[in-house]
Amino acid sequence: MALIRNEEWINSIIQGDAKIVLQSLPASSINCIVTSPPYYLQRDYETSTQFGNEKSPVEYVQNLRAVFAEAYRVLKEKGTLWLNLGDKYLDGNLLGMPWQVAFALKEDGWILRSDIIWYKPNAMPASVKNRPTTDHEYIFFFTKSNDYYYDIDAIREPHVTFTSKSRMKGGRNHFGKVNGTPEDGKNASNQNLHNGRWDQAFHPKGRNRRTVWEIPLSKFRDTHFAVFPEKLVELCILAGCPENGVVLDPFVGSGTTAVIAQRLGRKYLGIDINPKYCEMASKRLFQPILF
Repeated sequence: MALIRNEEWINSIIQGDAKIVLQSLPASSINCIVTSPPYYLQRDYETSTQFGNEKSPVEYVQNLRAVFAEAYRVLKEKGTLWLNLGDKYLDGNLLGMPWQVAFALKEDGWILRSDIIWYKPNAMPASVKNRPTTDHEYIFFFTKSNDYYYDIDAIREPHVTFTSKSRMKGGRNHFGKVNGTPEDGKNASNQNLHNGRWDQAFHPKGRNRRTVWEIPLSKFRDTHFAVFPEKLVELCILAGCPENGVVLDPFVGSGTTAVIAQRLGRKYLGIDINPKYCEMASKRLFQPILF
């Protein structure tokens, strides 16, 4: 495939094999990648060359490595990758597939910055009786350099120290009291705390987001399965892509990543091998945005 000029792929959905399409893009042209590839042996996406139907876990990992090698090339030096993957049991044995892929990408030069637990409070019940029911998936936060874009303020969450959710001994009763901290050893050097100025020790926009994200599964009316939750994609884009930057999803599916990128004032590029999903994603992008 010939090199695609910028004006031809910005804000578009491209139908095709992700690796081949990415090979046609200019190097260092993408600010942020947010994606959820087909899981191993999870679902039939009705194409003969789809990911997830490989004969072995090793082949699945190698195929993903090939795609993300091209993704690495097109990502800017300050760019970020947010990769969502679910796991799989075979003959009662958990494959650890997300971590197999993560370790493979680390070997290929990606820098793993964080592993995030996506906790699904509305996860489907399971009939298993010999292990706990799975209600989480992983999101891996990768970069290609030590100097990368990350907007910590954009995804801060509310403080809990002085709320009913606090687990600190004494809870809210310590606020505003001199020597109010119960952790003399840990916080002995923080004069704000010991002078009763707790409010000055907490960022006004909230605390740094933690690594467990509670986000319910989402449904989209044109699909018969759960799709990438909009809130999950929103957090990744806000943290990992500057305003007016370009967000890539090489497995765009029903188009959620592109839709949220558009909503947040970013450009987008979606790739999918299934023409039905490309049509679905394009349709969503031209529908009115409802808040």
